[in-house]
Amino acid sequence: MVVDTLGLVIAVVVHAADIQDRDGAKLVLRKLAGRFSRLSLIWADGGYAGKLIEWAAEFGQWVLEIVERSKETKGFSVLPRRWVVERTFSWLGKYRRLSKDYESLTVNSEAMIQLAMINLMIHRLKPG
Repeated sequence: MVVDTLGLVIAVVVHAADIQDRDGAKLVLRKLAGRFSRLSLIWADGGYAGKLIEWAAEFGQWVLEIVERSKETKGFSVLPRRWVVERTFSWLGKYRRLSKDYESLTVNSEAMIQLAMINLMIHRLKPG
């Protein structure tokens, strides 16, 4: 999932569990190609380090910056920028249809995520 700095979904891909996160990231980043001309920097966690950084630079001219824990930090600490996508997952977890894997097709799961985000955004636009 790729979210903006507010935590709103830009692109989402649901894939089988046998696909590694780094390979799944290529699938979702391909959805961004040519759609967001101002997108230049993408923050990711340590699981996306390695060849994906070079691939993102070649494929979309994006800088993939890995947000890492400080070496001195022990225990839990909130990492800058990484909490944004985690907060989005928390918002989505409040929707019962997304609480478990009820869908038989991955496209249906993606649609449910998009519907949940549409619902969330509509409720934010609604006057108090």
